[in-house]
Amino acid sequence: MKKIFLFAALLQLISAQENLLINVYNRPAKSLSGQWNYIVDPYENGFYNYRYEPYDNAKDPGKGAYFTNAKPKDKTELVEYDFDKSDTIAVPGDWNTQKEKLFYYEGTIWYKKSFDYRKKKNTNRVFVYFEAANYQADVYLNGTKLGKHIGGFTPFNYEVTKLLKEKDNFLVVKVDNKRKKEGVPTLNTDWWNYGGLTRDVKLVETSDDFIQDYVIQLDPNDRKKIKGTVTLNGSDIAQKKIRIIIPELGLDQMIVTDSSGTASVEMQSQKISYWTTQNPHVYNVIVQTQKDEVVDQIGFRTITTKEQNILLNNTEIFLRGISIHEESPVRHGRAHSLDDAKQLLTWAKELGCNYVRLAHYPHNEHMARLADKMGILVWEEIPVYWTISWDNEETYRNAEHQLTTMINRDKNRASVIIWSMANETPTSDLRNIFLGKLAAKTRALDPTRLISAALEQSSVPGNPNVKIISDPFANVVDILSFNQYIGWYDGLPNKCKDIRWNITQNKPVVISEFGADAKYGFHADTLTRFSEEYQEYLYKETLEMISAIPQLRGISPWILVDFRSPRRTLPNIQDGWNRKGLISDDGKKKKAFFVLQKFYNTKAAMNKK
Repeated sequence: MKKIFLFAALLQLISAQENLLINVYNRPAKSLSGQWNYIVDPYENGFYNYRYEPYDNAKDPGKGAYFTNAKPKDKTELVEYDFDKSDTIAVPGDWNTQKEKLFYYEGTIWYKKSFDYRKKKNTNRVFVYFEAANYQADVYLNGTKLGKHIGGFTPFNYEVTKLLKEKDNFLVVKVDNKRKKEGVPTLNTDWWNYGGLTRDVKLVETSDDFIQDYVIQLDPNDRKKIKGTVTLNGSDIAQKKIRIIIPELGLDQMIVTDSSGTASVEMQSQKISYWTTQNPHVYNVIVQTQKDEVVDQIGFRTITTKEQNILLNNTEIFLRGISIHEESPVRHGRAHSLDDAKQLLTWAKELGCNYVRLAHYPHNEHMARLADKMGILVWEEIPVYWTISWDNEETYRNAEHQLTTMINRDKNRASVIIWSMANETPTSDLRNIFLGKLAAKTRALDPTRLISAALEQSSVPGNPNVKIISDPFANVVDILSFNQYIGWYDGLPNKCKDIRWNITQNKPVVISEFGADAKYGFHADTLTRFSEEYQEYLYKETLEMISAIPQLRGISPWILVDFRSPRRTLPNIQDGWNRKGLISDDGKKKKAFFVLQKFYNTKAAMNKK
């Protein structure tokens, strides 16, 4: 059996960002969700003076800087903005679908939230935690800059203990979603660039010395052993006792931190109920110090590969999957709520899935945590998509930071089995170096999971009907994944009968995408583009074609639900939507849904025998 490197490397997993709080999901917190005032600022007038010099750099930014939330002292004083008289918008949420005039807007919007806050204890510390802001966020509290965050789908936080007042605090956030060539993602994507504070914002109160980070997992080399580390944050964290309790297993261990505030966990049990898709058992895991306590729900399992097979707890598994974008099937905007996650994953289960690919960026935390409970395996990825600036060091640091934060947030989720580096990136020396560094970073951070990337297939020279995987990154990944659209972008569905696959890599194959557009309710013959019958026909032909691949161990067709994309402009058919969903944007199942459902039900029945 293939060993997923050394478990010891996981014990040194670092935070994606200094002082990033782990498991805010289960910590007591004050949500700042609700209505925020906002100002649209396409010229960034509230950030730069008329010489285009940032107010941030000025000793006295003056009343022109929006982050000062200035008010005129009398009728003679000139202040050319007023948050409190400005319109309001809901947080969490994107601005595109909340305000019609902002539907296509890309640029800067300023958010302001006023609030009172009284700490529970004078010695406690307080952090403001953002689940996500797309794409760049400059954050200020009471006129003082806390920091800048880049990346639209990962959490970040700042300590605000010394800046908080009991009355009349104001949190101001400049959010800029302009697409940038050097960005991650870059200028060109096939999804909507939703802007704003798209996930929740919270105030998290901790003790002065608190549990900042932990990883507690099954040892992949000894399935009777639970291992990990706990890290404290504070001024007095050396030689401190930490208690780890798993009540259901009768485990209770006291560990002591080293000089850096970190302690190792190692516990034995003969009674572990391993997390599986049929029995997604999670345990309450309690981490306690004299001053702090966190509780998490953690499942224990192993995920490995052996030649052409994927093994969950040493048992072969076929990944019956579907790809998902983070869009609400109710509001038609960026998804962010638990109800959004429940709807999407419930549809996936109804389809017969035991696996989902969360494309093309880290989704909100509800998805992985709910997948833990529902028994759905998860592929997570970062938006290294199509044509990144491979030679730009800042671009690489941005990608690595998003990757590290994603891993750090979800490293205790049993459902998450695959970290993905990229999607459909053209091969080049610079790209191979870029992805190779990301893969090495991933293995150093988390050697207990598999890595992959959505590659592209190619043809044997001189024989276009024989498909191969020639990408050199195929030699790096644990699971060989690729996107293919034979029958849609490459010929018609009947071409599938002529295709043969010659995959020489001795690895499990998971086809990360295939599909065709169909407008729900548009019916025609099987060769009429965008009809339900065409999509249905393509699914039948594709499933027969790929079933002939000997090492096929999973698929995640594109995609569960229709999603918005400005690239899709065909009137009366697309109207700004990518129509490859098996479910329409208003929740109606297309004919191809039932083709895939039948295929998965047959697969599931065969695996039970």
